[in-house]
Order: sequence, then C-alpha cells, then structure tokens
Amino acid sequence: MQAAPVRATAIPSFTTALRAVEALLMNGGQRTARRNAWTSVLEDRRRAKDRVEAQRVLEQTTPVPPLTTRP
Repeated sequence: MQAAPVRATAIPSFTTALRAVEALLMNGGQRTARRNAWTSVLEDRRRAKDRVEAQRVLEQTTPVPPLTTRP
C-alpha cells in the first residue's frame, strides 16, 4: 500500500470559499457596500458596548441623593 499524496496547496477556508462565491455573484461595488455595511454594524456594536460600560461606571461612582420625605 502506498501513502496518500501530500497536497501542495492548503484547503481554502469557509470564508475564502464564501468570498469566491460572492465575487462570482456580485460586482465590485456591491461587495464593497456589503463590507462597509458590516463594518458599520461591528462599529455600532462596539459603541453600544462602550456606552453600557460607561453607564455602569457612572452608576458606581455617582452618589445617589437621599430620598426626602415630606412632613
């Protein structure tokens, strides 16, 4: 029995294969727009995470005023 031959090239990743299909189906402008949109989504998520963290820090450092009761 012989050993299986060794491949000289790496098997493409799923992402690489998906981008190849995307290149066949879309023109360059659509690809760029889609990637820009996804980048915007990721940036919005990052800003939302930062906003939640800032709110948490503010709530921990800001003293809560005492409740006053009317006589």
